[in-house]
Amino acid sequence: MAEQLRWVLIIISVIVIGGLLIHGLWSVRKKDAPVATNDERVEPADQAPTERQSVAEPASHTERDEPQFGDLSFSADEKQPHSFAASDDEPAAEVDDVTTTTEASVEDEPEQPAASDFIIVHIQMPEGLNMEGSKLLPAVNTLGFKYSEEGFFNRHLDPAGLGPVLFRLVNMYNPGTFDIDNMEQFSTAGISLFMTLPCDGDGLAAFNMLHSAAKKLADEFGAVILDSQREEMTVDSVRNYVEKVRRFSA
Repeated sequence: MAEQLRWVLIIISVIVIGGLLIHGLWSVRKKDAPVATNDERVEPADQAPTERQSVAEPASHTERDEPQFGDLSFSADEKQPHSFAASDDEPAAEVDDVTTTTEASVEDEPEQPAASDFIIVHIQMPEGLNMEGSKLLPAVNTLGFKYSEEGFFNRHLDPAGLGPVLFRLVNMYNPGTFDIDNMEQFSTAGISLFMTLPCDGDGLAAFNMLHSAAKKLADEFGAVILDSQREEMTVDSVRNYVEKVRRFSA
């Protein structure tokens, strides 16, 4: 009886040891086998990724008969005027991401007034008529304008051509400049007077000089004075200009 019990215990021990060995070998193989994760994506070999190429389309440009201030160049030491209107060709400025705290602080700040502006007055001839250069040149010289190297007529603080520029006279049509050597052959359907704000010296006095020069030139050529919106100049238009000059003179 004791002999049979001993053999039974030996057989059970062998079975248990064998099971442990088999389990150990299975565990080792499981660890060595590669495990595929759900994040892995296998692309078929016969499908190549499609490359997208962005083709920049040239922007359409409309020819303009009338120049913008931005098209005209001025000397570096003089104030630069703004363009008549914002252009669609200008690239948009890139803005970096900012934190919510920074955005909130910017929104709380009061809106700052523009650093500069301009006054523009047009002198337009009736349809079908032009200003002849041979008559325009002595007229602007009489009003104290001096021809500049850039091709414009400038009205300085001093009529002799000294001191800062108060306002300018430009050609209302392209290229916006005048050829002083060929004024006898020159003609234009309109001219423009403009001054930048703020200006050097007395802004109201400078505007009064500009307005007076515009009226004299309009009377000289039988032209019409227009405001910046190309509408006929009215008393209200002049008042609005005066208020704008006062805001920059304060």
